[in-house]
Amino acid sequence: MKKEPQLTIIVPVYNEEESLPRLKNEADNFLKISPEKVKILFVDDGSTDKSLSVIRSYCTENPDDFSFIALDRNQGLSAAIKAGIDHINTPYLGYIDADLQTSFSDFLLFYEHMDQFTMINGIRQKRADTLVKRLSSKIANGFRQRMIHDNIKDTCCPLKLIQTKTARELPFFNGMHRFIPALVLLHGGKVKQIPVQHFKRMEGVSKYNLWNRLTGPFIDTLAFMWMRKRNIKYSIKDSSHQQ
Repeated sequence: MKKEPQLTIIVPVYNEEESLPRLKNEADNFLKISPEKVKILFVDDGSTDKSLSVIRSYCTENPDDFSFIALDRNQGLSAAIKAGIDHINTPYLGYIDADLQTSFSDFLLFYEHMDQFTMINGIRQKRADTLVKRLSSKIANGFRQRMIHDNIKDTCCPLKLIQTKTARELPFFNGMHRFIPALVLLHGGKVKQIPVQHFKRMEGVSKYNLWNRLTGPFIDTLAFMWMRKRNIKYSIKDSSHQQ
């Protein structure tokens, strides 16, 4: 009997045609060594380069392992992740960025914790980013931590594994990708944090600058605080209701 996939890894893509050949090679290697049956779902976020045509060719060549959806226009990382979550049917989902600054192979470190935790979140070790990127990330993380106290060391690490059922219950808004671990905790889930590798970007360029790395997290943190304060929680004392 053919083994059913347990995990779908979502790969949001926006103008990453230079990175895609290496990403495909890394994904192929990972699929060969993974003890779990895995599928890869590309989510093209309105790319204006040749990314979508490259993704289509990969999915045509190997439809058993690769599939894609394409958004009608660029809507941002949170929307791309949400679209991916809505279009998978495996018990678990993963997330990795197309720039390959993290590695598919580190998902192997997550597997042993899948049954005990709602989510596993990476912590990037020895960050290989530019000084400006490291400083802006440190400032944004520091502000978020002071405001919401979730004890998540690297909330934006682009290497995550989540129970699909929980992911579909999370409220989504622009910028929510920065708060996925905090949202899981808010919904009563358990988050495991594991150190992962981090690499220099080899192809293409980052789609973010210093301004949107700082203003986005600041505004989104305030939005998250507002939502958390109004989050509804209740427990049933007694009931005759039958479901």
